[in-house]
Amino acid sequence: MGAILIDACGWTSLIDAGLNLDIALSSVIGNPELKITKGVKSELDRLSESNGRLLLSLLYNRSEIIESGERHTDDELLSISSRMSWPVLTVDRGLKKRLIERGCSYIEVTSGPSLRLVSP
Repeated sequence: MGAILIDACGWTSLIDAGLNLDIALSSVIGNPELKITKGVKSELDRLSESNGRLLLSLLYNRSEIIESGERHTDDELLSISSRMSWPVLTVDRGLKKRLIERGCSYIEVTSGPSLRLVSP
């Protein structure tokens, strides 16, 4: 079992698509450990003020919060993904481009709706 980093926009897209977390992830990566950074948690907490349907208790109860020492959330995710070889659940185009440039993988929500693992 590996780990997966969750980005705020990736989590929001997964919830908006109505995907079942366990079923969707098992089809692309098995049964991973969920990881979020403090920056992602802060972003999700802010988003939940206007969108109460984000199921944050599910995410927070099943995730480990980790630190990277980076200031910007995307830099946190990129640094950890590169160091640990963990894919990032995201739909952010800029972050996906940076991940691929660094040899990292990501998981995206497709229009199916389903998840797809993209590796360099």
